[in-house]
Amino acid sequence: MRFLVQRVTRASVTIEGEEKGRIGTGFFVLIGIEDVDTREIADKMVSKLLGLRIFEDENGKSNLALADVGGELLLISQFTLCADASHGNRPSYIHAGRPEMSEPMYDYICDSCRQQGYTVQTGIFGAEMKCDLLNDGPFTIWLDSRDICPKLHIQ
Repeated sequence: MRFLVQRVTRASVTIEGEEKGRIGTGFFVLIGIEDVDTREIADKMVSKLLGLRIFEDENGKSNLALADVGGELLLISQFTLCADASHGNRPSYIHAGRPEMSEPMYDYICDSCRQQGYTVQTGIFGAEMKCDLLNDGPFTIWLDSRDICPKLHIQ
């Protein structure tokens, strides 16, 4: 599982010309779900995401978490994060989770964040989406479950 986390001052997602979700200060997160991912992996990734201290404190240090700043989440499913571009010029998506597995996992991640009290906006799984955001910093963090919870991965 991979999360591409961007600290934003605003972000929105539009589908077929209609705005589906919008947030102010918070995290714009692209989520890639692989065929080996489990709820246990998702729980650890969500915990890491919500615990990230990448907002500035009164001293200008990246020391505050999403909850500390009343931040919101815009979570977008993005299977292309699972691309393998190690061979040739056309990426392979062989490790991306099949829709029947990854859509419920995406929903689980979104629901988990909501259950922890966060405002969550989303796109629509599998839809063609246009995302607009103002990256604050810019500040972008790559979270990969192989780094976050290596013992949970089948080798």
